[in-house]
Amino acid sequence: MNTATTPLPGGVRPLGDLTVTRFGYGAMQLAGPGVMGPPADREGALDVLREAVELGITHIDTAGAYGPRVTNRLIREALHPYPASLRIVTKVGAVRDAQGGWPPAREPDELRRAVHENLEDLGVDVLDVVNLRLGDAQGPRPGSLAKPFETLAELRQQGLIRHLGVSNATAEQVAEARDIAPIVCVQNLYNLAHRHDDALIDDLAAEDIAYVPFFPLGGFTPLQSAALSAVATRLRSTPMSVALAWLLQRSPNILLIPGTSSVAHLRENVAGAGLSLSAEDLAELDAIGG
Repeated sequence: MNTATTPLPGGVRPLGDLTVTRFGYGAMQLAGPGVMGPPADREGALDVLREAVELGITHIDTAGAYGPRVTNRLIREALHPYPASLRIVTKVGAVRDAQGGWPPAREPDELRRAVHENLEDLGVDVLDVVNLRLGDAQGPRPGSLAKPFETLAELRQQGLIRHLGVSNATAEQVAEARDIAPIVCVQNLYNLAHRHDDALIDDLAAEDIAYVPFFPLGGFTPLQSAALSAVATRLRSTPMSVALAWLLQRSPNILLIPGTSSVAHLRENVAGAGLSLSAEDLAELDAIGG
């Protein structure tokens, strides 16, 4: 099914005993406005998913809360039966309310229901990777994850999940999770402007655990945006391309999951992430988060 003629930026890396392209795709934007309801252009959403696979992407990130249950069903409609190389990573631990909020849903029965809904909507017998979403919409929050993570570890032992990860987590929660069961990835907010996880990324790299940043262009002030734009202009590129390329060069354990609802934008993201940044470029960009 893959008709890609050139390798994806960053190549591939392990995700536990699985292998994925470092350039992946995040499906959140395929749902309707505010990540609620169906997409305005259903066929367009299906085309994006099919194009991702045609480009050679083997890592798709999703969650049952997107829609809710919209993106998982789109993935199944577009791609099932799945190519043998494709890995779908999902999240549990939050639901949607009528106001579009993301209230936590981390009680054992809520997590079991979420895992079974993911299995049903994706049309699989086992989920490749399940991340436990922690914290809230404002970011990570301290506190033990033992009860919910132990529930997911039990579901893994039952054969419903291959691998586990955590999302929106503190470094302490990552360590606690690893004491309960092996994890293959951490998915947190990280970009040029938000570098709070620098030490965690390096620690995870030493343990061969993937780090998956979300919001690669989030949280920039006008001054910082000007600095990023200056590098992009010099390279005759775009701020998004530079930000994605910087993430790939930041550490070999970083996996990208930029999202889009446009086939053209997906192609632009893939091409842009292959941008080569010089030592001078990297030094200038690193100063943004200093």
